[in-house]
Amino acid sequence: MRTEFILSAAAAIQQAILASESELESLDREIGDGDHFINMKRGSAAIVDMRSELADLSPDAALQKIGMKLLSTIGGASGPLLASFFMAMAKTAKERETDSLAGIAAAFAAGVDAVKQRGKADVGEKTMLDVLIPVANRFQTLTATDASRDEIFAALKDAAQAGMLSTRDLVATKGRASFLGERAIGHIDPGAKSCQVMIATVCDLALDRH
Repeated sequence: MRTEFILSAAAAIQQAILASESELESLDREIGDGDHFINMKRGSAAIVDMRSELADLSPDAALQKIGMKLLSTIGGASGPLLASFFMAMAKTAKERETDSLAGIAAAFAAGVDAVKQRGKADVGEKTMLDVLIPVANRFQTLTATDASRDEIFAALKDAAQAGMLSTRDLVATKGRASFLGERAIGHIDPGAKSCQVMIATVCDLALDRH
């Protein structure tokens, strides 16, 4: 993991979020608070605006600063959750070598676990974790094998897509959607969708760089 890649990924994610505006807003109107796209747009722009501040930092220091920035920039529940993700990634990146895909997978898994602990949620509750947890598990499993980079990133995109689609048939137990009960069934969780968009974007960037 290199800081230059983190910055390139941030720029690509910003564009992907903007391109997904209509879909994210539609999903959020159906079962969310109506502010998900605005928060994601604000957060991704804030990270891109930090480019000069982050460029000379180590990856762990850059991730830590990103986490702190998101904590103060994004409102609602998303801010603390995404901040926890980046700060936990930063801690793992500082403690172990992350030049290998196995190291990056470990940092990603630490970030996902922090979201799980902070949100007190798990797979099957119609949240972003229905994407993040399967992707983290798949990432760690594949990096422990002799799978190629192309195979790994293609599999992670597939896992994110499957996780996102799985939320359509779930009853929400967290957030505003939980008040809808079974009426939330049939709708994809907006947080899961934005996570799928971000993961697919980073995987595509990694594949292009290979």
